[in-house]
Amino acid sequence: MKQVKAHLRYLRVAPRKVRLVADAVRGLPVQQAIDLLTFASKSAAVDISKLIRSAVANADHKGGIDIDHLIVKTIYVDQGPIIRRFLARARGSASRINKKTSHITVVLEEK
Repeated sequence: MKQVKAHLRYLRVAPRKVRLVADAVRGLPVQQAIDLLTFASKSAAVDISKLIRSAVANADHKGGIDIDHLIVKTIYVDQGPIIRRFLARARGSASRINKKTSHITVVLEEK
């Protein structure tokens, strides 16, 4: 079984939100996963769709892999670095805002 990978790093969407989309496409054939992501209402769906297309392009460039029979074997989301910002509050104090980032990895495998 031949495998091909693609990575997306520093996506400015919280990992918890991206995992909802990633769980929906895990184990699906590539074309079915892209169709599902096209009509998904989550913002991370566009980025995951681009990532899967990138992995398919990697498989096409690598050669020897039939891109019509690829499935999403694994897709996982890790947390990236947190961008910290401050928001001014009452009486001269401040509260911290954590802007989380995600690292996504997709592994496609030939059926």
